[in-house]
Amino acid sequence: MPEALEEAVLRAELEQHHPASYGWALSCCAYSPVEAETVLQTVYWKVLAGKARYDGKATFRTWLFAVIRRTATEERRRQMFRRLWLERQAAQAPTAVVEQPDESLYRAELRQLLHAALAQLPRRQREVLQLVFYHELSLVEAADVMNVSLGSARTHYERGKQKLRAELEGLRSDDATGRTENPSAVSATEAGR
Repeated sequence: MPEALEEAVLRAELEQHHPASYGWALSCCAYSPVEAETVLQTVYWKVLAGKARYDGKATFRTWLFAVIRRTATEERRRQMFRRLWLERQAAQAPTAVVEQPDESLYRAELRQLLHAALAQLPRRQREVLQLVFYHELSLVEAADVMNVSLGSARTHYERGKQKLRAELEGLRSDDATGRTENPSAVSATEAGR
C-alpha cells in the first residue's frame, strides 16, 4: 500500500480487520471488553488522525496489531499511574471521624440553637460574626464587606460575641440533656463550620 492511504481506503481496511482487531485487543487487555473497546477506539482515532501511519513495510494487519499492542500497553501504564495517584491521594486525605448518631443529633441541635441565637443579635453584630466564623474572613475583610471602619467592625464583633455567649449560657441552664459540655466552646467550633 502507498505511504499515505486515503481515508476511505483506510476506513475500509479497518472495517475489514475489525473482528480480528477486537479479538487481539481483548487478548492485550486481559479479556476485559471495556478496556479492549477503549483501546480499539484509541487505535482507530490514532490511525484516522494520522498519529499512527502505515508505512507499507509489513502487511496492514501486522502493522495494525502492533499499534493495538502498543496502545494497550500505554493504557495499562496510564491506568497504573492513575491508580497509584489515587492511592496516594487517599492516603493523604484526612480520615473522617465517624460520629455516633446521638452525637450527630446533639450537634445538629446545637447548630439550630446557635442559628437561633445569632438571629436574635442586631444586624451588624450578626453580619460580622457570620463573616468571621462562617466565611472565615478577618475583621479587616469583614469591615470591607460591611463598608464600616475596622474599629466599628471590632466593636460589633466584641458586642456580638458577648451577647451570643450570654444567650448560649442561658440556654445551657435550660438544657435538659444533662450534658456538661461548654456551649460557648462548642459554639466557636460550630460557628467555624
